[in-house]
Amino acid sequence: MSSIKKLAGQTVWYGVSSIAARFINYLLTPYLTFKFTESQYGEMSIVYSFIPFMNVIFTYGMETAFFRFANKANKKNVYDTSSISLIISTIILCFILITLQHPLSVLLQITQHPEYLSLAAAVIALDALSAIPFAKLRQDGRPVKFASIKVGGILLNIIFIYFFLSVCPRIVAHNPEHWIVKYFNPNWAIGYVLLANVIQSFFTLLFLSKEFFGFEWKFDKKLWKEIMVYGLPLIIAGFAGMINETFDRIMLGWWAPVHSVDAAKSEVGIYAACYKLSILISLAVQAFKMGAEPFFFKQSIEDNAPKVYARVMKFFVITLCIMFLLVVLYLDIWKQFIRNPKMWVGLKVVPILLLANMFLGIYYNLSVWYKLGHKTMAGAWITLIGAVITVFINYFFIPYFSYMACAWATFACYGSMMVVSFIWGQKEYLIPYAWKKLVAYILIVVGLYFVYSGIIRLYDHFYFNFIVATILLLSFIWFILLMEKKEFKNLPIIAKYIR
Repeated sequence: MSSIKKLAGQTVWYGVSSIAARFINYLLTPYLTFKFTESQYGEMSIVYSFIPFMNVIFTYGMETAFFRFANKANKKNVYDTSSISLIISTIILCFILITLQHPLSVLLQITQHPEYLSLAAAVIALDALSAIPFAKLRQDGRPVKFASIKVGGILLNIIFIYFFLSVCPRIVAHNPEHWIVKYFNPNWAIGYVLLANVIQSFFTLLFLSKEFFGFEWKFDKKLWKEIMVYGLPLIIAGFAGMINETFDRIMLGWWAPVHSVDAAKSEVGIYAACYKLSILISLAVQAFKMGAEPFFFKQSIEDNAPKVYARVMKFFVITLCIMFLLVVLYLDIWKQFIRNPKMWVGLKVVPILLLANMFLGIYYNLSVWYKLGHKTMAGAWITLIGAVITVFINYFFIPYFSYMACAWATFACYGSMMVVSFIWGQKEYLIPYAWKKLVAYILIVVGLYFVYSGIIRLYDHFYFNFIVATILLLSFIWFILLMEKKEFKNLPIIAKYIR
């Protein structure tokens, strides 16, 4: 159990920073949905759906490869070689991306503002250069600096977004002679969000300058080839993963059953805003991923590793089930984060997306088998299966069902990846998951959601809904404590409350 405590500690440190950073960033949702129309929010979402694709190409699996080889080879040598590789490739790829900004703006339907892609290129490049320094902080066990830089960067982003979208317009309106008037363009709102992101990424890299410049120009060609053999399949997996995670916004912009580009962007805006309400599950998955990746590699040398991985899965699924209920049972509260009531029409996608992201988190947990077994191509194939499902469902059903097709495509994609990884992984690296019990837990929380939905259809009142939601949530928590009493007795803090 000490290993799980260690993972919990790492997940808390790295996870708190990631959760705090993403949650603070999430607080921009009410602000931006208030400032932007559905169409503007949709256009911004399309640009921010493109950025993760490029992040995968710019980093080409180097971060995961760094963790793998830092435990197998000379850590300094791995760091030097990885850093040099990323610096050179980032310069080349950034030049290509800026050169192609006009055809890409046509593809993304942002032809009025192709310069958005230049700003996006700057964000992508700076984030790519920060990847290995951040990985080094995680590998070296320096969570305080990691957390400080992550959270500090997000705070800077919010400050500059507020400055550009609220302070500058106020200055322009009240003081036409101010120097800002000469440079400020009120029709460039999304551009200012991207500019704030560039500033954030620049200062993040600046704060990482000690790590970034901590490498020596010593390039180990043999080691680099081994790293690339391990990491390149992760590009396929990562690129397919981005199709699964963000490409649906772009496809929705192409194929939405509407008659104008602006209307299509409005559909994207509604879907993207409602997707934000699956934040709790996404944050838990992100926190786990940040702490688990280095933990899994270090734990792999222990004899009891499979049992530890099984326990980790159990606690992880229980956490996700509770978070699922926290969102779907209190959706009347969560929807207030979307300050444009016209976007509430898309709230019906939230339970579907929450389950989909739960499946994604379980898949990340299951992926230990191919990462430890040096079989990253298996991960690429599994993610490609998900990508094919995503594109297939979206292509055929978006023209009829709009963003509902996107939600169900995400559900089917991640569910399929989870099942395939479990079946394949158990044949390659047997881990004694309590899978029947975990499936039962997931089915129970889904059942509780349907019970809640049925009750509030009979009598729909805010305070009544809140009381019913709380009773159902506490009932599930009590049930879990009874079922897992033996496991929880071994946990710190919680144990003293278990009798």
